[in-house]
Amino acid sequence: MFIGRVLIVLASLSLAISPAAAQQKQLLEYPSIHSPTVGSRGMVVSQNGIASDVGADILRRGGNAVDAAVAIGFALAVSLPRAGNIGGDGFMTLYDARTGKVHVIDFRGVAPRAAKPELFIDAKGKESAGASRGYLAPAVPGTVAGLYLAQTKYGRLRWAQVVQPAIDLAEKGIVLSHDEAFVFGWGKERLSTSAAAKAAFYKKDGSLYAPGERFRHPALAWTLRQIQKGGADAYYRGEVAKRFAADMARHGGIITLEDLASYRAIEREPLVGSYRGYKIVTTPPASAGGATLINMLNILENFDLKPLGAGSAASLHLMAEAMKLGYADRYRSLGDPAFVTAPVRGFTSKAYAAERAQMIDRAKARSAKEMGAGDPFRFESKETTHFSVADGDGNVVSTTYTLGSDFGSGVMIEGTGILLNNQMNNFSHEEAVEARKAGLPPPLNAMQPGKRMLSTMMPTIIFKGDKPWLVTGTPGGSTIINTVLQLVVNTIDFGLNVAEATHQPRIHQGTTDTLMVEPNFNPDTVVSLKAMGHRIKSDETMGSAQSIMIDKGLFLGGDDPRRPGARAVAR
Repeated sequence: MFIGRVLIVLASLSLAISPAAAQQKQLLEYPSIHSPTVGSRGMVVSQNGIASDVGADILRRGGNAVDAAVAIGFALAVSLPRAGNIGGDGFMTLYDARTGKVHVIDFRGVAPRAAKPELFIDAKGKESAGASRGYLAPAVPGTVAGLYLAQTKYGRLRWAQVVQPAIDLAEKGIVLSHDEAFVFGWGKERLSTSAAAKAAFYKKDGSLYAPGERFRHPALAWTLRQIQKGGADAYYRGEVAKRFAADMARHGGIITLEDLASYRAIEREPLVGSYRGYKIVTTPPASAGGATLINMLNILENFDLKPLGAGSAASLHLMAEAMKLGYADRYRSLGDPAFVTAPVRGFTSKAYAAERAQMIDRAKARSAKEMGAGDPFRFESKETTHFSVADGDGNVVSTTYTLGSDFGSGVMIEGTGILLNNQMNNFSHEEAVEARKAGLPPPLNAMQPGKRMLSTMMPTIIFKGDKPWLVTGTPGGSTIINTVLQLVVNTIDFGLNVAEATHQPRIHQGTTDTLMVEPNFNPDTVVSLKAMGHRIKSDETMGSAQSIMIDKGLFLGGDDPRRPGARAVAR
């Protein structure tokens, strides 16, 4: 019975087969070369199989989607240390089936109180290396505060239960895959920034761990036990905080006990838009990603993409031009709402998008300079990772969190196993210098003590009617918004299932005239795009979208193969 339901659902996501044709067939055929993982009681999808297993086990033990997501967040700090973290920040978008409401938890980092522009700018007015690596690079971390707020308010299990799996992983160790062992070697220069990181990730003689060897993290296990017993207070005000502040002071860092104690995760109203009858629910500023996604979808709504076909040069051209317009407005229009007044409603309005859509030529690419930034104020009314979870009760969670670069700042706080982010480089340092020289107001994303820097992270839930239909998000830095955009278009406009939509080749267009395409992109499509005036450059793979589609009572998991180790696990 269950297998039959699976086949019916998968077939409904593609072309239907007539009854007569079905009777003639003697061999089973599947409608797509990309099939999602299917579950009937819930689904967990993350970039790391160990963490996915942790989340699925939490669901089996009676936890809800929030419990599983929080357990995954802590587990990834052990099993995916280049991005998973308790020393970084992020956003969580969750749907509470009991109330029918969506909540966004903003646990983006903030600039320390002692942060000054001159610490991050060199004599030539350019961003200094210290903004990206070392003890000045970290913002005050938000991950533990965000996970604690989410679980204690919306979870079902005891706090200690959701932290325990990560403790077990840190104490007992994980057996390294080829990719995980390779990444430790690849990141050795950055991880040599602090003695604690070198001691944690390499053997006593400095040699690398080999694939198949067991990696243990006792210092991180100690910190996780402190958090298990004392909650977020243990991290921000307790013994962990004391070690944190002391190590910062010893090495010229600027995060203090006062910075840690004053940090708060914030629960915000979600940003809501629509696309061809589907409701888009995503993150508001200080996430720039959610507003930009809605803006670009609003622009694309002015064009009928479906008859153009998935992956066609014509559809990719329109998406690239919409990306160009959205990215041009992003930093001009958005910032931390506690510090600036940004035209978010104008930026996400259908009327503004319709005006911007008129700048798109269906036949040829226009230069980014020619398109320029718009004026949404006129329409204003008075290494990162992602994981998605859905449970059998209808709750869903989409979470994206990050250390910034792979392994963040390279700084590990001695005695804690906490690897810190490098998010201070996400402020608009150079633009602020240029504005000051020109006598202009600072950009909305200029650094200020206590301010959240803009982020492209944008965990998103898409509703079909009044129920969650697609839970998605991705890492990928500047490519995050465009990756999610393409996933949405692939599912809504082209009717692809979540696996097909995830596996489609991706493009990225920012504020330059270069259109990036993934490796081995269809050469005929590239020729057509070049003929339309696009400057094409083949780059690395883009993003690692870990998504769930909920359709006809089944949970369809789409794990992204672009980064090794991703796994969808059914409840």
